[in-house]
Amino acid sequence: MAIITISRGTFSGGQKLAECLSAKLGYESLSREILVEAAEKYGISENELTQAVKSKPAIAERLSLNIDRVRYLSFIQATLCDHMKNDHVVYYGHAGHLLLKDACRVIKVKVIATMEQRIAFAMERNSMDRDEAVLYIKKMDKYRQKWTKFLYGIDWNDPSLYDVVVNLKDTSVETACNMISEMTKSPEFQLTEEAKKAIADLSLESQIKARLASDKITRDYMLKVDARNGHVRIAGRVKNAEHARRIEAIVSDLPGVERLDCSCVDYYLNDDVII
Repeated sequence: MAIITISRGTFSGGQKLAECLSAKLGYESLSREILVEAAEKYGISENELTQAVKSKPAIAERLSLNIDRVRYLSFIQATLCDHMKNDHVVYYGHAGHLLLKDACRVIKVKVIATMEQRIAFAMERNSMDRDEAVLYIKKMDKYRQKWTKFLYGIDWNDPSLYDVVVNLKDTSVETACNMISEMTKSPEFQLTEEAKKAIADLSLESQIKARLASDKITRDYMLKVDARNGHVRIAGRVKNAEHARRIEAIVSDLPGVERLDCSCVDYYLNDDVII
């Protein structure tokens, strides 16, 4: 079994390809479901999560480290990783290949289509007229490109980020589906025991980040979390020792944490400084 991520522009045919692969391979197909599950689990609205991954970042956000969207993405990553531990998944939601980092060898697919095809998809799925479809597609492409550049520092259209670029101009969804299905049989895309451990490590990291991001004391800190085989190391700067102890309390009882090292957490201020 393998994991497939599909990156696509708005109404580029990625959903149709994901549905085809899911039916052909018997894989779990995920996109919006991750947002719904993450929203329910971490007590925020689905609309907030949707805006976090669709809207372009404002100037103030680009200048600030305390970004709500970074926190929200930790919720999405934690939820996605929980599903990926079982492999046989095709994910066509926001930046799946980036959220999974290099934890394992996934089949990374980029789907592109002509503007006319995209307009037709938009009119079919969202009952838009032609002018509405054109405006919506252009707006969403611009937002995705800016947000991905801001958050990950990459150009999401860079073909080197993907294993396969499918151009639906001359290739049908069915042909692309058959081609990618064959790739899942290839040894280099199978999840080895080492890869499963890497996913488990990333899953634990993302769960810790999500817990810290949902706590009112620790949510505004930009902390680095590293998990390897149950050994967790947290680094960063916090306000005082009380807040450092709060981090330990949040993380120490999380299932999968066998040893916790917070020795690299420094303080902005000493405890005896009056704020």
